[in-house]
Amino acid sequence: MQKDKEKGVTMEKLVAFAKNRGFIFAGSEIYGGLANSWDLGPLGTQLKKNIKDLWWKIFVEECQDVVGLDANIIMSTKVWEASGHLEGFNDVLIECRECHARYRADEEIPGFAMRKTGPEGSEATTFTYELVEGHKCKNCGAKGKFTTPTKFNTMFKTNLGPVESEESTVYLRPETAQAMFVDFNEVVRTSRKRIPFGIAQIGKAFRNEITPGNFIFRLREFEQMELEYFIAPPKTKEDWEKQFEYWLDQIMKWLERIGVDMERVKPVEISKEDRAHYSERTVDIEFVYPFGQKELYGLAYRTNYDLEAHQKHSGKSMAYKDPETGEEFIPHVIEPSLGVERTLLAVLLSAYTEEDAPTADGKTETRVVLKLPKELAPIKVAVLPLSNKPELRKLSKKILEKLQQHFVTEYDVTQSIGRRYRRQDEIGTPYCVTIDFESLDDKSVTIRDRDTMKQERVKIEELEDVLKEKFK
Repeated sequence: MQKDKEKGVTMEKLVAFAKNRGFIFAGSEIYGGLANSWDLGPLGTQLKKNIKDLWWKIFVEECQDVVGLDANIIMSTKVWEASGHLEGFNDVLIECRECHARYRADEEIPGFAMRKTGPEGSEATTFTYELVEGHKCKNCGAKGKFTTPTKFNTMFKTNLGPVESEESTVYLRPETAQAMFVDFNEVVRTSRKRIPFGIAQIGKAFRNEITPGNFIFRLREFEQMELEYFIAPPKTKEDWEKQFEYWLDQIMKWLERIGVDMERVKPVEISKEDRAHYSERTVDIEFVYPFGQKELYGLAYRTNYDLEAHQKHSGKSMAYKDPETGEEFIPHVIEPSLGVERTLLAVLLSAYTEEDAPTADGKTETRVVLKLPKELAPIKVAVLPLSNKPELRKLSKKILEKLQQHFVTEYDVTQSIGRRYRRQDEIGTPYCVTIDFESLDDKSVTIRDRDTMKQERVKIEELEDVLKEKFK
C-alpha cells in the first residue's frame, strides 16, 4: 500500500486524527464553537512544548551570542505608533452587499492589487486598489456586489484600567519583535553582549484576521519563535548577505531536525514590491500544505529601521558603542520569524503515515504511525503490562516509577497488547516496554520500536541505560 505521507494526507483526515487522539480540539465546542479557535489537547500541548523547548535549546542555550527575553503582551501604545503598526498594520476588507460575507480582498479576488504609493518607509503611505469586475461571492453567488475595499487594522484593541477612554486604549501585540527592539539598551547593558549578537523570544501574538482558517494555519491568537540578530552597519552588500544566508541555512537545518518533509519546503524570494517597506531582503520559507503552498516562516533583513524609529519617537538613543573602537552606530537586524502553530501543523503533516503492518494471524492491516523525531514525541516510552494481574501490575508500576524520572512515560493496561501498540504508534511513541509473565522469572522486558516494530529483550536493571542510549 502507498503511504499517505507520500500521496498527501487530507486536512479532513488530519483534523479528525488530531481530535480523536487528543492533539487539537475545537475551541468552545460545547457552546457551538468560536470561529477558528482551537485548543491543544494533552498530546498537542506536550508536542508544542517539545517544539519550543528544542528551538530554545538550539537557538539560545547552545548559542553564546544569543540571549532570551520574555516581554509583556500589552505594551505602551507609543511602541505601535513608532513601529508603524497603528498606521500600516492593515488588511483590505471587502463585503458582499447581498449576504454581508466579509473577505480579505487580496486573498479573495484574483488580480486585486494593493500598491504602496507613498514614499518608502513613510507613515503617510497610502494604497490604490483594483477590483476585478464581476467577481462572484463564494458565499451567496452574487456577482459584482462587493463594497469598495477599505483598510482594516488587524490589531486587537482593549483598555488598560477600569475606565474606557482614548487615553486608556492599548493593544495586544501583533508580533513579539518590537519588545526586543524596545529593550535593546537594557539587554546590551545587562548581558554585556557585543555586536553581533541576538535576542530571542517565544510568545503569544494576536491579529484580528478577517478570514482566519485552514485549521491552525491562520489564527487570531498564535505563538511565535522570533530572533533579532543585531549586526554592525554593513560596509558592503556581502556583509549582511553573509549573515542572511547563515540564518537561512539555520532555518533549513532546524526544519530537517524536526522531521519536516523537505520536499515540501520551498524558499521564495519576495520582490521589492511585495516585501515590507523596511526590508532590504525577505525570503519566505513556504510549505506545501494540502490547501496549497503557503508561508511557514519568514526571514528578513530589516536594516536599522526599527531601532531608528524607536530612537526618533522615544527621544532615547538606541546607538550601540563598540567597547574596543569607541564607534557608535545604530545596529542593523536580521530576523528569522517562526510560527509555532504552523510548525506544529507542518510537523504533523510530515509525520502522519499509513502503511501495511503484519497481524498476529499472518495477514496485514493498515496502521497509522506518527513518525515524529524522538525528541519531539509527546510520550517517549509506554509501559504496557501484558495483564492487569496484581503481580504484573506491581512490577510494571515499579518500572514506571523509574522510567518517568527520565522520560515522559505513559502507563496503559486497557485492551489487547496489539491494540495498545497501534495506539502508541498513532501518537508517535518511539518505544513500548512490555512486561509479561516471563518478566517475573527472568527479570527482563521487551522493548518494541515504533518505526521498525522490531522487539528486543533486555534486563530490567539495564532498561534505563538501554533507553537512554536509544534516545541519544
